[in-house]
Amino acid sequence: MSGINKIVLAYSGGLDTSAIIPWLKEHYDAEIIAFVADVGQERDDLEGIEQKAIASGAVKCIVKDLREEFVKEYVYPTLKTGAVYEGTYLLGTSMARPIIAKAMVEAALAEGADAISHGCTGKGNDQVRFEGAVAALAPQLKVIAPWRIWDMRSREDLLAYLETRGIPCKATLKKIYSRDANAWHISTEGGELESTWNEPSEAVWQWTVPAEQAPNEPEYVKLTVAQGEVVAVDDQPLSPHQILMTLNERAGKHGVGRIDITENRMVGMKSRGCYETPGGTVMVAALRAVEELVLDRPTRAWREKLGAEFSHLVYDGRWFTPLCKAIVASANAIAEDLDGEVVLKMYKGQVTAVQKKSPNSLYSEDFATFGADEVYDQSHAEGFIRLYTLASRIRAMKEQHQAIGGDHTHG
Repeated sequence: MSGINKIVLAYSGGLDTSAIIPWLKEHYDAEIIAFVADVGQERDDLEGIEQKAIASGAVKCIVKDLREEFVKEYVYPTLKTGAVYEGTYLLGTSMARPIIAKAMVEAALAEGADAISHGCTGKGNDQVRFEGAVAALAPQLKVIAPWRIWDMRSREDLLAYLETRGIPCKATLKKIYSRDANAWHISTEGGELESTWNEPSEAVWQWTVPAEQAPNEPEYVKLTVAQGEVVAVDDQPLSPHQILMTLNERAGKHGVGRIDITENRMVGMKSRGCYETPGGTVMVAALRAVEELVLDRPTRAWREKLGAEFSHLVYDGRWFTPLCKAIVASANAIAEDLDGEVVLKMYKGQVTAVQKKSPNSLYSEDFATFGADEVYDQSHAEGFIRLYTLASRIRAMKEQHQAIGGDHTHG
């Protein structure tokens, strides 16, 4: 491809992107800048990553710490909408892609690059998420996706490619799983998970203990919620990222946040993954508890519709769109009164809100009690029910009239 002198590559330091750097140099005669987005992945993955990129042929390696921004600007807004993809998946990988793509585009523009490149395969969702962001933010940048155009098809091919060029790589053929981690979650695919009949072995799980091995005593944690955002743990104010890290550690010890799902990818195929979101699962439980107290019935129903729509928006890589802004704005409006405190019980893989209160709660013990009360006149329900069922009664009377008339005609 002509006219390309500088390429910014989304770089992880793994086998794929280690091979992409020399491949890009050979096919485009361009300078390669490796871009590493730190969104809270495993710390071992970042150790020595700049030297690794340079050794693979990059002229420069940029490492950007995005952890706080990721949780505050991407995770928290998504939580307010209540988005859960296909009823179970808390969108850990999906939420991280737009901030990575945005930071990579900013780096490309700052470096005067002509193109960006990524290591996403042609089978997955991430290619759409990355390229959708580039299209929305800097459509003038060209996109190079080696997995869609090169002739390498396996780990063996990639390792042989690096070996013939004398490029060091710690990857081996023994890799069993494909993992993706950030501050919010860790996902695991491949290995025995490729058969849906196989129960995941304990080698699959990284952040959580099995429920059978979790402590025999429950642990309680108190979360403070302000306008739909968790702002404190056990009355200690912390940043969004600090809160998530604290909850990840505490909930992971109790086996909270494991799911094993077979989801529908955007490209049409199904894939199976095991996801661990310990701290996020606790946060979601806390927010739902406050919602139960504060939101009236139609508002809660609307928030649920927003969540369902937003889950697909995030999953499908449409973060940088007018629709995203509209849904987030609506969710923020709903969240204005979502203030409160929730005590959650973590025990043997489960988290349950056992205490909750809010200054904006619509729950009234005076009205809800099964005992005697002086605020609710039960006789008023008769008129309400007659109006509520009016359409049904009119329809039934009309059908009865027609039936009588029909019998008379035939008689």
